Amino acid sequence: MITKPKLNVTLLTGRTIEQGVGKEHGKASKEYFENVAVCYVDPEDMKKLGIKEKTNVLVSTEYGLVVVRALKSKRAPHPGKIFIPYGPWANAVTDPETHGIGMPSLKGIPAEIEP
Repeated sequence: MITKPKLNVTLLTGRTIEQGVGKEHGKASKEYFENVAVCYVDPEDMKKLGIKEKTNVLVSTEYGLVVVRALKSKRAPHPGKIFIPYGPWANAVTDPETHGIGMPSLKGIPAEIEP
């Protein structure tokens, strides 16, 4: 039986310039999809997973799971951390609870990534 490599990571979410530009095209646009249905991964973590850029990966947390395209992070090194831009894919794997402040926790979420 072949087992796929998995990594326990910390998920961070946030804005990117590309996400903002894609949003201007409309949230149903190809540009938006291509810029938010992604996960930025440390190059060394990509090697551990045996993946190349634009490989689909499964990101799962206790809140949900998504399939996104892995992209090599330009801000490496940051092993053990992944970044998903704000959007529906990030929302699916983050805690919707706002803890009484009106804003959910969008950083530091324990996650797992696998090809």
